[in-house]
Amino acid sequence: MIDHDAPEAPLGTRYAVADGSMLLHRSGTGGPTVVFLAGGGMFGLYYWNVHNLVAQFTTSVIHDRLGMGWSDAVDLPRSGTQVTDDLREVLRAAAVPGPYVLVGHSLGGLYARLYAKRFPGEVAGLVLLDPTHEDIVGYLPAKDARRLEDTDTDVEFPPEQLDAMRAVFRAAFGRALADWPAEIREPLLDRGFGRAGYRQSLREPMNIPRLFDEVRAAGPDPDLPVIFVCAMGTDEFTADLVPPESRKPPAEANRPKHSLYTDLAAALPRGEIRCVEDAGHSGIAWVRPDAVVQAIRDVR
Repeated sequence: MIDHDAPEAPLGTRYAVADGSMLLHRSGTGGPTVVFLAGGGMFGLYYWNVHNLVAQFTTSVIHDRLGMGWSDAVDLPRSGTQVTDDLREVLRAAAVPGPYVLVGHSLGGLYARLYAKRFPGEVAGLVLLDPTHEDIVGYLPAKDARRLEDTDTDVEFPPEQLDAMRAVFRAAFGRALADWPAEIREPLLDRGFGRAGYRQSLREPMNIPRLFDEVRAAGPDPDLPVIFVCAMGTDEFTADLVPPESRKPPAEANRPKHSLYTDLAAALPRGEIRCVEDAGHSGIAWVRPDAVVQAIRDVR
């Protein structure tokens, strides 16, 4: 459980939804409203830089899913239906007007597509930043596909391994956000990489196979403008956790998702893929905020 007696979030207001209260921060004016959906184990404030840039030309929203960040603690993982219901509720509670351009990173891309499938009249377009997708298994090497399909909610790391992982990630994220204001950066790192918060971040994506089934069962993707932003560089945030003998050159590591996104974009009436060669999966919004913001402008 996350300690909600800890210091308040640097930004945002908490709004009640059915299963607790969620943190949401809105900035800017105009429409359509842009809503960021964080990657797995991440939360809204990680997208503070692009949120500020988008707020210069339209309304922008960041939020923390239940169980993450400064939102109420709940048992994780949650179903895609729960997550998208929560998002719809908090947007209504905060009186954030639609329609929405949903910007989903990694796991957030899966949730963004599920939201669009369930509530197509509320979505104006999608920007998907290296999104998780239910068809990726068919593009991965057999070993990687099995690892993804075997994701288990009961996985637990011993404390010493957990602490080592936290230290690696906190250092990497600290370097990436070094030029952010300390009043934003330090609470974010404390919240994300404290023991309790980091355990929650590991639990959140532990139901991937069931999420894939949910998204498939929700029907086809609606006819919306969709831009896939594909990170083709090295993921500097996870590199230190991969043994040297298991590391792949970026072109090889990124080939499966690039092939998937290319096929998906071609199959959608208004789909497009854009590649960024100098950013990796985890840090695309920090390393190439310009590419993210341009995609948002273009999908509107």
